[in-house]
Amino acid sequence: MARTPNYNYERQERDRAKAAKKAEKLAAKTAKSQQDADQDSTQPADDSSSDT
Repeated sequence: MARTPNYNYERQERDRAKAAKKAEKLAAKTAKSQQDADQDSTQPADDSSSDT
């Protein structure tokens, strides 16, 4: 016997999974951006103007 579909619950579960995936991507993007910014600040400044 087939179960009765619960469309609202299934949609909520899809939306929850979608939101979790989106939040995970945003956290990874933010962490990578922060890491790149930290690396840029630790590198010495470009002194190409001192060659002249």
